[in-house]
Amino acid sequence: IPEEKRRRLQFYSATPKLNSEGSAALLLAAATADSRGYFGERRTEAGSRWSKLSVLQAAQPAWAATSITPVPTGHAWDVNWDKRDPSTLSNGKKKGSTTEDPRSEQDNGKPKATRNILLIRHSQYNLSGSSDKEHILTPLGREQAELTGHRLSSLGLKYDVLIHSSMTRATETAHIISKHLPGVELLSCDLLQEGAPIEPVPPVTHWKPDAVQYHEDGARIEAAFRRYIHRADPKQKEDSYEIIVCHANVIRYFVCRALQFPPEGWLRMGLHNGSITWLTIRPSGRVALRTLGDAGFMPPDKLTRT
Repeated sequence: IPEEKRRRLQFYSATPKLNSEGSAALLLAAATADSRGYFGERRTEAGSRWSKLSVLQAAQPAWAATSITPVPTGHAWDVNWDKRDPSTLSNGKKKGSTTEDPRSEQDNGKPKATRNILLIRHSQYNLSGSSDKEHILTPLGREQAELTGHRLSSLGLKYDVLIHSSMTRATETAHIISKHLPGVELLSCDLLQEGAPIEPVPPVTHWKPDAVQYHEDGARIEAAFRRYIHRADPKQKEDSYEIIVCHANVIRYFVCRALQFPPEGWLRMGLHNGSITWLTIRPSGRVALRTLGDAGFMPPDKLTRT
């Protein structure tokens, strides 16, 4: 065996089987050794490239296709998650109908518009207040609301309505935002108040509501989800853009429910104050998350999560 080949064999036989990180280290060491001529005489540039390719191939673990292919969880998408799938409503027929072609009636009962729901987390507020009335926005919080309002205005969308939680911090945030969106109807809703939607998994030690709070808040927040998060009504002809100003727990729960993720995972996400979360609901009921907690329009020194 030529001396150079013998040295290579000794190098690889003395190296134990490594994982992917170890393989990377082996590749670097072998390439360096080869470039410096430790395996024999220095090679030409072309020969060195081929040698490094051989080292790369030898260093990579032999992955089987099944070891890197994600395995489906088995949870199928529920097309009728909002109970508004036309095919399940009276078998696609309207009461008192005189149309002879049932297919025509079913087409008329299908949603045709897309709903865009922009969920805004309230701005920073006074944490030292003992009641909701004292939880007013801080000066920084008012700046954040102005920035969010300007961002929403700059998108150039035709907003249909601005709905907000009736809690003070959400109400103040919504009113500041509304100054940037003249003509957009402003509505308040008690269902959107902050609360404990469902016990989070994994549990946390710094926040532990009792079972009664989960029972009461969870039912209310779920009711809010069913009222606001659903596909368009068949009578709606054009795409809509609706703004909902509320709270982090509510928004995170809405996102999990809308995407049919386990709702108990809501606390695994974090949202900045004044951030924008954008859900799109297609006529078919398909849901897409366009943005989650977008706050890139704010300067770094204006970002908070309180």
